[in-house]
Amino acid sequence: MELQPAYITIVEGPPPDFQEVTNPWAIGVLESHLASDVALVEMRAFDGQKLVQRCVDAWADGRPARFNFPLGNGERGELDIAAARRERTPDGDKLYLWVRLDGSVEIEDDSIEDDSLSLL
Repeated sequence: MELQPAYITIVEGPPPDFQEVTNPWAIGVLESHLASDVALVEMRAFDGQKLVQRCVDAWADGRPARFNFPLGNGERGELDIAAARRERTPDGDKLYLWVRLDGSVEIEDDSIEDDSLSLL
């Protein structure tokens, strides 16, 4: 029996921007038996801590956490979430998701040196 994943879903709006993660330390932390590239998605969230906890609870149960998002053409995409973090800002919560790319989405040309994972 397949375990049901936990989802973080963008209900409406434009497709998210996927930023390539190039920091060797962050990539090393996210290594697993699955070969994949990793991208970072940043977004505003009403209750970022609740969304991060949803992922943590799924992982503790041995279930996957998945990111569900609009592709911009009326269809939806899904990617595995490898890590999640919430940051409080004066404008509200900001949610960071590190996702495993599978070739179904394009990442921004400007890669980032991602040091924010070290704050997990």
